[in-house]
Amino acid sequence: MRKVVTAAMAVGLLAGLSPAAASAAPAPPGFDPTPIQWGQCSDEDLQKAGAECGMLQVPMDYADPAGEQISLAVSRIKHTVPDDQYQGVMLVNPGGPGGSGLSLSTLGAYVPKGAGAAYDWIGFDPRGVGSSLPAISCDPNYFSYDRPNYVPTTPELEKTWLDRSEGYARACGNNGKLLEHVKTTDTVEDMDSIRKALGADQINYYGFSYGTYLGQVYGTLHPDRMRRVVMDGVVNVEDVWYDANLNQDVAFDRNIKIFFDWVAEHDDVYHLGKTGADVEKLFYEQQAALDKEPAGGVIGPDEWVDVFLTAGYSQSAWDSRAKAFAGWVHNGDWETLKKIYDGSNTPGDDNGFAVYLAVQCTDVKWPQSWEQWRQDSWDIHEKAPFETWSNTWYNAPCLSWPAKPGKPVEVDGSKVDSALLISEELDAATPFPGALEARKRFPGASLISLPGGTTHSGSLSGNTCLDDQIADYLATGKLPPRQPGNGPDTKCDPLPKPTPETGPTTMTTKRSQQPEALQKALQSTWH
Repeated sequence: MRKVVTAAMAVGLLAGLSPAAASAAPAPPGFDPTPIQWGQCSDEDLQKAGAECGMLQVPMDYADPAGEQISLAVSRIKHTVPDDQYQGVMLVNPGGPGGSGLSLSTLGAYVPKGAGAAYDWIGFDPRGVGSSLPAISCDPNYFSYDRPNYVPTTPELEKTWLDRSEGYARACGNNGKLLEHVKTTDTVEDMDSIRKALGADQINYYGFSYGTYLGQVYGTLHPDRMRRVVMDGVVNVEDVWYDANLNQDVAFDRNIKIFFDWVAEHDDVYHLGKTGADVEKLFYEQQAALDKEPAGGVIGPDEWVDVFLTAGYSQSAWDSRAKAFAGWVHNGDWETLKKIYDGSNTPGDDNGFAVYLAVQCTDVKWPQSWEQWRQDSWDIHEKAPFETWSNTWYNAPCLSWPAKPGKPVEVDGSKVDSALLISEELDAATPFPGALEARKRFPGASLISLPGGTTHSGSLSGNTCLDDQIADYLATGKLPPRQPGNGPDTKCDPLPKPTPETGPTTMTTKRSQQPEALQKALQSTWH
């Protein structure tokens, strides 16, 4: 107990809080959280936005509410409308699992028509993440440079990756008892604890990607506590989590081919091939060459794939990745590749990856037969080689995870009054069937689809058709009328494909008008 409280005090001081504010009293039996003591945020962007920050203590194990406590980092930007127009608290989660959401209390300012001003926007780092304490870490140098080739073309490579995966899982055991209590259901109870600590009868909720799974589970366990709900990039609850990753492998391969086609359409700029097939051939030739001699001694075949993975998530990454591709092929520029890689895989910080595994490996029991993993991966690799083995090894620590798995919640949204679902129909990270499944399970929901769109969780990016409907829903509760059958209830065109930009390559993947805090939070969860 003393150790946890001391850690909470340390983060409170970093956030500009007094020791008294940071070290709230332990929760009594039955658990009624102590109100958050708000103070100055340490993050300059949150300070500029007028946010306030604090720590909330919650039980490590909700089955033992008077037992050991952990601390959640929470931020708030209060409503600016008169109190008689106030619409309540709005919790935000960027997904992952493992994404930091502390900065997302700034999101309300970017909702069109001033509709966000009626809410208190609440950002938070889920348990184990970021500024919450204790934060989970296993091996900060796991994503070092020039790692062994993802594709295990020899028994030696396969054994190397199995050993690496088992070693990472073993290192994660050093996180102690917390590793047993980082399931989706634990974070859902933390969300309800935040609600209680804020004195709110209900929450409003805006979830992206894995955050939509949190929303679906919260709506199952606490349906009377949900008011207005936006879920963008909807997780398929039928696939958690092994099948979800297999489905992603196929979808990302499709999307990288769409990217290659776009690069070929602009061959006058990039000079990488006049057809998508030409660009794709060159991409894999470069990957093979980097296996023999890494670029700059750091970018091998694995890092090469990781650099371009973001192009499968969002078309806003296309120009910067195409320039990096061209810069390497034509000028030997490996520094830009390294900058992009470092921006996605922060050296010396594995917190997001560690929490991702901590949640996914214990939400549900994964297949424990490596033979099944191997066969499934090779079968999919044959038709979708882009990221299949990368994704296999990303998840392989679940084979030997040092915490017991639970059973996923059977999602039932029938008692949730309303929800707005959003999905681009070629989203690779959360394929479109997930949104259709959620629509079936939440009969009070309406679904906006964006046919042909490849961007993952792209709302509030300046798409007027989409963002105005979000604003209308948050302002009045108005949803698109529910249509018969199990398809979308209304459609918006996706944002147009980008045009190549002049000037030097940057490591950013800026979207039109999307809040920078949201952009960073989402990208930190892309793997």
